[in-house]
Amino acid sequence: MNRISHEKILQECGVTDQTITQQHRDELDEQGFTIFYDVIDAKWLQQLRQRFEHLIEEEEDQAGLEVGPYPGVRRLSDLANKGDEFVGIYMHPIMLAAAAHILQRPFKIYGFNGHDPLPGHGHQGLHCDVGGPRSITAFQASNSLWMLDDLTAENGATRVVPGSHRHPEYPKETLEDPYAPHPDEVYVTAPAGSVAVFNAQIWHGGTENRTSTKRRVIHSAYIAREYAQQLDQRAYLRSETEARLSEAQRYILDV
Repeated sequence: MNRISHEKILQECGVTDQTITQQHRDELDEQGFTIFYDVIDAKWLQQLRQRFEHLIEEEEDQAGLEVGPYPGVRRLSDLANKGDEFVGIYMHPIMLAAAAHILQRPFKIYGFNGHDPLPGHGHQGLHCDVGGPRSITAFQASNSLWMLDDLTAENGATRVVPGSHRHPEYPKETLEDPYAPHPDEVYVTAPAGSVAVFNAQIWHGGTENRTSTKRRVIHSAYIAREYAQQLDQRAYLRSETEARLSEAQRYILDV
C-alpha cells in the first residue's frame, strides 16, 4: 500500500495528532523511550494474565519456539494467532501512534511475543532489536513492554541507555562487556497496566529477576515495511485468525 493508504489505516484505527502527547514525542526523540500509564484496565489485565498462563500450560516445552528457545524464560510467540485478548495490543492507537512517530514511514508488525524471566534468570547484554546498517535518523523499528506485572529493579526490569538510539555504534562494537552495568543506564519501572515504548535501536537489555514473583510482559514490535518480520505472519496465519481479521488488522500484520 502507498503512504496515503497507510495514513488511512491509522485514521481508521483511531490515531490522531493528539493520540500521544508532545511530552511523549519529545521523550521518544530525546531519550529513545517513554512510558504510558494505566493503558490496560483491570478486566483486560486479568484476561491477558489468564491467557498468558493458559498458553504456557498448553504449549509446554514448545512455548515460544516459533522464534527460538530462551533458556530461563517463560516465552510465548506468534500471539496474533493465539487469542482475541491480544488484538487490542497490536492494534492499540497509542502503539500505532508511537510507531508512526519513531519510524516516519509505513510499518507493519515485526514481532509479537510474551516474556517472563524465571527467578535467577533474565539478565541480558545491552543490545538493539535491529541489525544491519545503523542510521541515527531513519529508524527501522519500535518495540514495547506491555506490563502484566509490576516492573521493578528487583524483578528483572529492562535497562536502557537514554539517548543511545542516536549512537552510531551497536553496543557490541564499543562496549568491553555488554553484560556489565552501564554508567548511564536506567531501569524502566512502572506498575502493571503500564506500557513502555522504545526505539528498537536504543541500547537495552533485560535484568535478572531477583525475586520469586512473575515478571510477565508482552512485546509488540513494529518495523518499516521494507524490512522482514521476525516471524513471517503470512506463513503462520491460521485460517481461524484470517476469518476474523479486519482490513486494518490485515495491513498491520501484513497478511
